[in-house]
Amino acid sequence: MLEPIFAVDFQPCSYGFRPGRRTQDAVAEIQHFTFRSYEWVLEGDIEACFDRIEHTALMERVRERTGDKRVLRLIKAFLMAGVFNQHGDLTRSLTGTPQGGILSPLLANIALSALDEHFARAWEAMGSVSRRYYARKRGKATYRLVRYADDFVICVAGTREHAEALVAEAAQILRPIGLTLSMEKTRITHIDEGVDFLGWRIKRDLGRRGRPRDLPVPVQGGADGRQDEDQGDHPQRH
Repeated sequence: MLEPIFAVDFQPCSYGFRPGRRTQDAVAEIQHFTFRSYEWVLEGDIEACFDRIEHTALMERVRERTGDKRVLRLIKAFLMAGVFNQHGDLTRSLTGTPQGGILSPLLANIALSALDEHFARAWEAMGSVSRRYYARKRGKATYRLVRYADDFVICVAGTREHAEALVAEAAQILRPIGLTLSMEKTRITHIDEGVDFLGWRIKRDLGRRGRPRDLPVPVQGGADGRQDEDQGDHPQRH
């Protein structure tokens, strides 16, 4: 019942645990951007996301879409249910969503939609294709978020310094919902070096004619919902 209510507000950059979307779609979206002018990639790592989501902040976001007190009580009880340890003792959950619980993926998406909404607003503020193109000509950056549950990357058309500045920005958005970035695991990578995402390695290589191409390769063993057919933000191509 809750999923279609919240799904209408979720941003296109969110791919995890959503009907009709899969891992390969998120990988293809990253490939779509990095094949063009978005060469720097911020690989974000959220520390213990499902264990640390702040209940009050999460419930506030839930209340924005449903005021049914019975549903709210059920969700709150679900969050506070707790877990049994190896000795059979019940430990109440003060933060986070129950691991393996049927509602946990949706609740995590509701909490992390704060990150999606922030970067969607930032994208809209960048304006039209021509404005983004000329902004980069003046030394500014444009960037896009791609998220699959608690794994996310930000593809940046700019410099490494532009990508590094987004680390603090992402951390600031996550803080009110009780989450922090792992500074040890969060990385800034150039697409020529390769990016690991959801078990795939995306790396730009040269094709037969010497033109750059991205080929995602499984680390072990047509994008759906594309946000923008942004052909390198060159105004002459639109």
